[in-house]
Amino acid sequence: MKMKKSFLDILSENRFVHILLSILLGFLVGALFLVVMGLSVGAAYGRLLSSVISVKGFSYVIVYSIPYIVAGLSVAFSFKTGVFNIGAEGQFVMGSMAAAVVGILLGGLPKIILIPLCFLVAMAAGAFWGIIVGFLKTKWGINEVLSMIMFNWVAFYLSNFIAGLPAIKSDGTAEATKNISANASTLLSKDFIKSLGLCPTANWGILVAIAMTVLVWFIIEKTTLGYELKAVGSNKFAAEYGGINVNRSILTALAISGALAGLAGALQLMGMGNRISIFSSQEGFGFAGIVVALIGCSNPFGVLVAGIFYGALMYGGSKLNLEGVPTQLISVIVGTVVFFIAISVIFENLKRLKARANRNAEAAAIKKAAEKEGKK
Repeated sequence: MKMKKSFLDILSENRFVHILLSILLGFLVGALFLVVMGLSVGAAYGRLLSSVISVKGFSYVIVYSIPYIVAGLSVAFSFKTGVFNIGAEGQFVMGSMAAAVVGILLGGLPKIILIPLCFLVAMAAGAFWGIIVGFLKTKWGINEVLSMIMFNWVAFYLSNFIAGLPAIKSDGTAEATKNISANASTLLSKDFIKSLGLCPTANWGILVAIAMTVLVWFIIEKTTLGYELKAVGSNKFAAEYGGINVNRSILTALAISGALAGLAGALQLMGMGNRISIFSSQEGFGFAGIVVALIGCSNPFGVLVAGIFYGALMYGGSKLNLEGVPTQLISVIVGTVVFFIAISVIFENLKRLKARANRNAEAAAIKKAAEKEGKK
């Protein structure tokens, strides 16, 4: 007869249950912080919920979620193929700046040409930024995490340099680039926005995010390339023994991952930003992509849902100050969620230890029974 599963078995086997529990614990920890600060948990979480359930509020959530979804897909794709793409932030920055340059300098092109061109250039810039790191890893064995961190800062300062060039910099006093051409914008028409009661920055970038979700799923699950990349991610030595070119697979994975991060930057610029400020610090979209990929279990469709959830937290969190609640509460909740997701390995180890203890106990019982039988 099949024994009933324990809570530990459920946590270690069912990733969805573990993610859901982590989210609940995150909100519980947030509630404890509110109580310690003497603030109302009901008022804070009520404001968080009410700000995202209206038509206008949810349209803001979708707008906020677009770059997080695509950046999450970027990180999730690299996770699936055994590469930790902590460089999505730099790739995001390079993609957004590439799209800005094209959107400014070639702004006279028709919309039907300019928008795809901005997307393609942004993806090429992100892919190039990823390939550099892949080349350093495959050619000289340089750790990709260290080089990605450094290239994030190179992208940061390079973006600031480009933003300050005379042809790109704003003609006014703003420390930012010029606005991209209206032909490069993905915003919906004002009449359409007004008729549906959407937010002013509502745009069709979510369609691109959904299309990328399906495309990434298809590549990973339904193509030979996806099989090879997953094989390298599972065991690169076995994959190499099976005839797969490991170095080429790593370069391919980083190129695709970088292209997705670059596209995320373009979508943020063309749908919401319209220009790029001269940064004083990193914006964190690429790093948020790591969080979204973790919450989404690196599953493309899970990332889509996780990106919307993260967008809801970011937009709803911006309204918490109306209740006198620090907006940093959202960072506490997100950090707690990531912490509990990251320690999932503990549950897996506990399950293995429990199984080993059971096997040892069974072996001891059999040995004892055999000794007892021998004495008769």
